[in-house]
Amino acid sequence: MKAIPLAACSAVLLAGAAIAGATLFSTAARAGDRDSAPSNFNRLPSFVVASSLRTTTYDGVTDDLLTGGLGKTGLAGPAPTIANPASPTAAELRRLAIWSNYRALVDMTANGGYGRFWGPNIDINGNDTLGEGKVAGTEYLAYADNGAGNQNVTLMVQVPTQFDPQKPCIVTATSSGSRGVYGAVSAAGEWGLKRGCAVAYTDKGSGNGAQELMTGHVTLIDGLVADAASAGRDSLFTVDASASDIARFNAAFPYRYAFKHAHSQQNPEQEWGKDTLEAIKFAYWALNHQFGATVSGSRRHVRYEPGSITTIAASVSNGGGASLAAAEQDKRGWITAVVVGEPQVNVDLPHRARVLEGGQPIAQAGKPLADYTTLANLLQPCAALAQAATGAPYLTALPLATTIAIRQARCASLAAAGYVTGADLQAQADDALAQLHAAGYEADSDLLQAAMWDSQAVPAVAVTYANAYTRSSVLDNLCGFSFGTTNPATGAAGVPPAASPMGAVFGLGNGIPPTNGISLVYNDGATGAADHRFATPDASFAGALCMRQLWTQHDPRMHASVRAIRVRADLHGKPAILVQGRSDALVPINHASRAYLAANSAREGARSQVSLYEVMNGQHFDAFLGVPGFDTRFIPVHYYYLQALDLMWRHLHDGTPLPPSQVLRTIPRGGTPGAAPALTTANLPAIASNPGSNAIAVSHGVVDVPH
Repeated sequence: MKAIPLAACSAVLLAGAAIAGATLFSTAARAGDRDSAPSNFNRLPSFVVASSLRTTTYDGVTDDLLTGGLGKTGLAGPAPTIANPASPTAAELRRLAIWSNYRALVDMTANGGYGRFWGPNIDINGNDTLGEGKVAGTEYLAYADNGAGNQNVTLMVQVPTQFDPQKPCIVTATSSGSRGVYGAVSAAGEWGLKRGCAVAYTDKGSGNGAQELMTGHVTLIDGLVADAASAGRDSLFTVDASASDIARFNAAFPYRYAFKHAHSQQNPEQEWGKDTLEAIKFAYWALNHQFGATVSGSRRHVRYEPGSITTIAASVSNGGGASLAAAEQDKRGWITAVVVGEPQVNVDLPHRARVLEGGQPIAQAGKPLADYTTLANLLQPCAALAQAATGAPYLTALPLATTIAIRQARCASLAAAGYVTGADLQAQADDALAQLHAAGYEADSDLLQAAMWDSQAVPAVAVTYANAYTRSSVLDNLCGFSFGTTNPATGAAGVPPAASPMGAVFGLGNGIPPTNGISLVYNDGATGAADHRFATPDASFAGALCMRQLWTQHDPRMHASVRAIRVRADLHGKPAILVQGRSDALVPINHASRAYLAANSAREGARSQVSLYEVMNGQHFDAFLGVPGFDTRFIPVHYYYLQALDLMWRHLHDGTPLPPSQVLRTIPRGGTPGAAPALTTANLPAIASNPGSNAIAVSHGVVDVPH
């Protein structure tokens, strides 16, 4: 049998007729019977839009699967250039997307570990042997849709040339955050490709689907931009509204943008598990297409049927949550095991499930994101002035005086509205932080409360998810917020951009503004619409309070959407590893991994094969470790995520027992902020087979984590 021949980036569109056949999978020929001829033909899954399907092959020299042709050196360098910024090519946008997404999830500094502990040059044994680390292979890209043409979830499968059809494996890489389809290339994609596994990606119905409302321009599956009317069903996302309604909106709110995650009105999160499973099914089709026996011209027999390929559902953050949801929904054995980092999950916590730390109960464990994020968005600017947050690393380009003024004004507004108490500013700030503690945020994350708001991570998440959960249209301007271009000097909205951000939004955007020159705008500012930080002296307090009240006053749309995304933590006995930092201030560990472990213990009991590796001094954004103050205080969670994948691989292939749940007491690098000494294994204690006093006790739904 011959694999698809590899050339330097040759693309082929596969017509629906060329891939027609009988049923998708046969009941003949399991993986152990690979040389026998199965009876059925390989057929494209019904959820795949046949007209969108394309394959591209890469020679591993001029271009490749992992680095977009940039190699280890190029990924660490400046952004790849686009020959004509007004008209980028799909290949240029793909390279830019790989560059930006790779860097977004890992520490790219040499002292922090890039090129030494991880990176394209590091082999599966942790040694620097792979040079530039380019990976030759074939990439399959397509939309999944329900037939209406308004979902268009991007699916992608990468099959490296070193894939061994006799020992097949698949690793999922569902996008983190709201990123596009390459959003987990460095988190899970790299590890899978180095193992010779096919990697199944999906943007899970969010991605960089954007629409520029003034022009009607939309993004396509490959990042190119087209007019919404001409794109039709090929659009990654088009606003569901009439031309006249959009025109009226533009007259009132010019130069605004709609984003798929926020404005699709579909609550895409409720489908993330299904999207991940469909990515796996698409990978099965691709492998059968590439390695099945050829008959009747271009048609292929089924070689691999459900459950015959070792498949690890893996990713981080939202992608990690999607992987857990997929494993729960999997009833046919598509998924063998799960390894996720800092998973964003909304846990349906049983009444008997409890989370303790040092024997003391965490009363608020298991809150959904809609609750804790709207609270954090309200309180964090004030909590940043708390005594316990003194010396927090600074993560904004704003002058310090401006930031302090915003924080002080937010405290004053909170106090006036009765949301914090205290006779003076310091007491009010301390109360705001105490409320976050009571709501399940660890004291270990105190120094990150300021950074999570100043970097706009929490405001962006709060606005995007409030829109998604209420199924709001961009035309609704929910709680007075929208996405638009602003004046760089004054923050005023409604100004035309110097150049449209649409051309590079696929390559540089993260799917959740602020991103790529598109700001988070508050429309009800004191002097008009502006960047939400400057629209009012208290940084749009009224809008933040409005979003908080959507949850606390039980908006029926929001609560229904949150019920639809709850996970039960029943993995049907699948082995799983959760890795998360205790200092995570974006997805607090009490609401994510600890709550999931407790719910799983309650529901699976003795069947449970879940381990949690809780990383001290670990936080949500390893990419921030290159920022002064982050480098000295925090260590890379990604290091332990890679270790967890290795442990799971050995467990599946050699039967090596998984180490039990435990706390990993890492040692910060220290030194001078911005010039921390090089990370070494002395900072990174190993995951222990016998963790002793660092063991996390798990029994009958009760999780007790040592201090």
